[in-house]
Amino acid sequence: MIQTKHQLYGLGIALGLGVAAVGIPQAAFAWEPKKPVEFVVMAGKGGGADKAVRLMQSIIAKDKLAPVPFTPVNKPGGSGAEALVYLKGKSGDNHTIMFTLNSFYTTPLRQPKLGVDIEKFTPIMRMAEDTFCLWVNSDRKDINSVNDFVKAAKTKGNGWIMAGTGKASEDNLLTDFLNSAYGLNMKYVPYKGGGKVAKELAGKNADSTVNNPSEQLGFFEAGITKPLACFTPQRIDLFKDAPTFKELGKDFVYFMQRTVVGAPGMSKEAAAYYQGLFTKVFNSDKWQSYMKKKALQGDALSGSKLMDYWKIEREVHRKMLIKMGAIKG
Repeated sequence: MIQTKHQLYGLGIALGLGVAAVGIPQAAFAWEPKKPVEFVVMAGKGGGADKAVRLMQSIIAKDKLAPVPFTPVNKPGGSGAEALVYLKGKSGDNHTIMFTLNSFYTTPLRQPKLGVDIEKFTPIMRMAEDTFCLWVNSDRKDINSVNDFVKAAKTKGNGWIMAGTGKASEDNLLTDFLNSAYGLNMKYVPYKGGGKVAKELAGKNADSTVNNPSEQLGFFEAGITKPLACFTPQRIDLFKDAPTFKELGKDFVYFMQRTVVGAPGMSKEAAAYYQGLFTKVFNSDKWQSYMKKKALQGDALSGSKLMDYWKIEREVHRKMLIKMGAIKG
């Protein structure tokens, strides 16, 4: 069990939800997919969500867990709006699923005209919660701590570029936190996908990012980028020299869901099938190894408990968006 805690600009909202991954007997399934399953990604290629989906696809294929292929389809437009509207339009479809980010909450809140209600989607399986760190290019020899970062960012003012993945996305929320907590005026520049964001920092086209570990890991291992601090309760084993913001006196912890979602109106039989399938994926050595290597956390969560988690997280993000002025209270 994992406890997820968000303390949002003093809001002090705590969340503690977890459930062990429990297998569902194959014989219980009255349904199996009859054609390729479309696996929609709410982000661009190369980011954390995209990498996770392509790994799950390979596990399903190599371990022969399904009778049909699973086909990743990236729909990053509009901070996930493209993917949400697409899945909404697949109502009753048993052959379309989606992998989500926290834009699953923020985009419907920011764009009510989309008519997207996340409670209408089918909760299949939370596969993990991803983490975030503050990154700079390793060539910045003058920046080796958050204090160094704050000094440099204050000096550059609005000329300091923080690259992120979309308007009012997770990266935008964390940038807003940093601006507020440290009196900064960084300019937030969105790109399509965490992979692109990581490349912008590696190529020195951005001054900083708040990438997931999986997105910056290759550049970190190559000595091109470095983490200064992480938005986690404890230090991440991969980056033992990087303190948490809690250690630095900012009691702010933030996770991003990595969840498989079904279309609205998906049959109960199909939902049960996918829950059983992704339980097997979650318990596989390959997925567990991936979680450890990429600093992913959390237990599997499905069904009504996953829906309850969505509702709590939506409220958390609603208050964050109000605080940053993205929506009205």
